[in-house]
Amino acid sequence: QVQLVESGGGLVQPGGSLTLSCAASGFTFSSHTMSWYRQAPGKERELVASINRFGVATTYADSVKGRFTISRDNAKNTLYLQMNSLKPEDTAVYYCNAYRATGDYWGQGTQVTVSS
Repeated sequence: QVQLVESGGGLVQPGGSLTLSCAASGFTFSSHTMSWYRQAPGKERELVASINRFGVATTYADSVKGRFTISRDNAKNTLYLQMNSLKPEDTAVYYCNAYRATGDYWGQGTQVTVSS
């Protein structure tokens, strides 16, 4: 069955770094646009970053531009999010998403907490 399993979340101090991973299985990873979303308590889920099937084209939310980098390894069926210069407002549950026109899949999320 389809699985998206996020990992790498945790507690980090402001200014610190984390790298999230999303391991995909049960579908053709290389055929899907992949994205990271996040949802903070009391807020709607928001798009953080996306990367196209080939790993060439990327987009970022204004709030993370210059600090976060999305990447993918189609040979390993894995999506990444390198997060630098983390801020308290980056605290949220981060979700992996796989999208095609026929539908999309979601992971269960990983908690990122930025606090001193």
